[in-house]
Amino acid sequence: MTDDEAKLRKSLSANIRHYRAKYSFSQEKLAEIVGLSDQTINDIEGCRTWVSDKTIVKISRALNVEVYQLLFPQTEADKLFPVKVPADILNNLKDIIKEDLDRRFNEVVVSNI
Repeated sequence: MTDDEAKLRKSLSANIRHYRAKYSFSQEKLAEIVGLSDQTINDIEGCRTWVSDKTIVKISRALNVEVYQLLFPQTEADKLFPVKVPADILNNLKDIIKEDLDRRFNEVVVSNI
C-alpha cells in the first residue's frame, strides 16, 4: 500500500468514527443501516479493508454527509468546502419549520380563543 492510499484509508476511518459518534451510532447500528456486517465496518475503521463506490455512498447517506466529507481529512474538507452542505441545511430546516408553525399557530389559533 502506498503512502497516499494509507492516508486515504486513515481519513475514511477517522471520518466514519467522527460522524458515527455525532449520531451516537455503534458500529453495529451503522452496519445495520448500511447493510453490512459489523465486522466489515470494524475492518473499514481499522484501515484493514477498502470500500466500493456503492458502499461509500451508502455509508455517507447513513451518516447524513456528502461523500467527500468521508474522504478528506476534516481540516482540509472545511477549507475546501466552507459552505454548509445539504445535510447541515436539512438538520436546520426542521427547526425553522417548527418555529414557523408555532408562530402561525399562535397567530391564528391562540389569538382567536
